[in-house]
Amino acid sequence: MSTPRLGSPWHGLGAVLSKELADHLGSARMRLLEWLIVLTAAAALYSAIEGIRQTTSSDPFVFLRLFTDTRAPLPSFAALLGFLIPLVAIGLGFDAINSEYSRRTLSRILSQPIYRDALLLGKFLAGLAALAICLVCLWLLVMGAGLILLGVPPSGEEVLRSLAFLIAALAYAGVWLAVALLCSILFRSASTSALVALGLWLFCALLWPMLAPALAQAIAPPDLLTLMSGGVDLHTVAWQRSLLLLSPATLFSDTAITLLSPATRTLGPVFLSQLQGALLGSPLPLSESLAIVWPQFTGLIAAVVVLFTAGYVAFQRQEVRA
Repeated sequence: MSTPRLGSPWHGLGAVLSKELADHLGSARMRLLEWLIVLTAAAALYSAIEGIRQTTSSDPFVFLRLFTDTRAPLPSFAALLGFLIPLVAIGLGFDAINSEYSRRTLSRILSQPIYRDALLLGKFLAGLAALAICLVCLWLLVMGAGLILLGVPPSGEEVLRSLAFLIAALAYAGVWLAVALLCSILFRSASTSALVALGLWLFCALLWPMLAPALAQAIAPPDLLTLMSGGVDLHTVAWQRSLLLLSPATLFSDTAITLLSPATRTLGPVFLSQLQGALLGSPLPLSESLAIVWPQFTGLIAAVVVLFTAGYVAFQRQEVRA
């Protein structure tokens, strides 16, 4: 017979959150990951600034080019963030729960007036808050470096677009933090948890973009006439696009491209009917860019909710007694 809960399940959430956040911010692991991001971002920014110094007077979105300009061999700043954010999120969350098992402290914590709900949500929110602090500091460093080295202030739309990109980056970080938290619940070994989370990240970022076109051709093969003419079958392209959107990396890269490149008008195949009356290369208003990228942004939020819910259900069903 189950015993009804007494009091709020969120009692103690603030204590868990503040303790975990203090642990994250003071840990050597966090400092190492921060320096990794700052150094790589500084290298990407330096190469971008060298490339755009000659166009400051003619480009109305010169500040946004700090995020998107690339110069071999370094990728753009936004691409680097897409690669490093999952690494930091997994580094913060891969041993969130199983480390409590290995230290035999979980049953001791839950013997206090703290429910599992508050413990799990507190650990997730603390990791997300630590990531938010890192991203905001990095955003301020980029804007400050742009002001000093370019000598021109950003426009209001540039600030709003970069802030929207910052929110999307935080949602992307939330996805991988939820993945790491789920792995730390499912696997008692921290090393196994880290390997599974990193394997999922590599699959989504590197392997899935190569597998999706092959799967799309198997599901919706192009017709013979299209193959003979060397054209592209729109049904196959639609399947390929849908499969690619299953990866959080694709959702984030689409969001970054649309928000940081105002001339982006579509993320799928372009039809001639869509080009009628359009001035190629002219920037879109921020509201229209947000309308284009809204499905990708809500997809990232939905992924965070689904993954955290899966971890919540698994944690509620586990035996915690030592």
